[in-house]
Amino acid sequence: MAERASSRAERASTASREELRVLLHDKSEEVLSALLDNPAFDEALLCLLLERKDLSSDLLSEVARRREWIRSYRVKLRVAGHPRASRLVVLPLIRQLYVFDLVNLTLQPATPAEVRRIAEEVIMNRLPQLALGQRLTLARRGSARVAAALLADGNEHVVPLALDNAFLTESQVLKVLSRENLPEIVPASLARHRKWSYFYNVRMALVRHPLTPLARVLAFLPEITLRDLDELSGARSLPASLKQYIRAEVALRQKRGRARRRA
Repeated sequence: MAERASSRAERASTASREELRVLLHDKSEEVLSALLDNPAFDEALLCLLLERKDLSSDLLSEVARRREWIRSYRVKLRVAGHPRASRLVVLPLIRQLYVFDLVNLTLQPATPAEVRRIAEEVIMNRLPQLALGQRLTLARRGSARVAAALLADGNEHVVPLALDNAFLTESQVLKVLSRENLPEIVPASLARHRKWSYFYNVRMALVRHPLTPLARVLAFLPEITLRDLDELSGARSLPASLKQYIRAEVALRQKRGRARRRA
């Protein structure tokens, strides 16, 4: 069996283009590596090879080491997005990819967590240089972290799209609300949003946030548990005027409780 693989590898290094198309599907690492030395093996064939999900990390590293191949953007993109590419190979390539290719990389289930995190950071670092149209598209399509970064930026056109992003999570929304110097439009938009304003933890964060419109805070109070209202009434960060409303809500609840007990 080893001899047959060796024989195929020898043929792979000199095979014609038609033969190469067949050898692209060979299971032997030796054969696939020999393809790279064939003068007839071009970028188009390499891209076809890189579509295989069963390629080894070693073979992908070999492709990345060959400057004549890795100069190609199409090759960079496929190596960086390959689920078996090593971290050492992928991380330098990520910084050379276009924004929306990075977005696709972050949304692939097979992308390792560390690679996804680095790709998101590269996207977020580029946000200030992007045109409004690109940020609008990112707000619709970006990952949870990217959508949260765009939300926190507070652009009036971007915020509604970021809030409707299908990948945005409650934990990311809460992280946004915990930021300092948040634009007023962000808590105001969250407080009115048809989805996020109904999450209990988001409501609690909005009640605590100094930029949440008072009318929305008062609308949330009847849905806050009595235990949490007690805690809020003693919070030093809340203004005295709001604490009066909270105490009034607590008193009303207690009065109703006593009435029910008497009944």
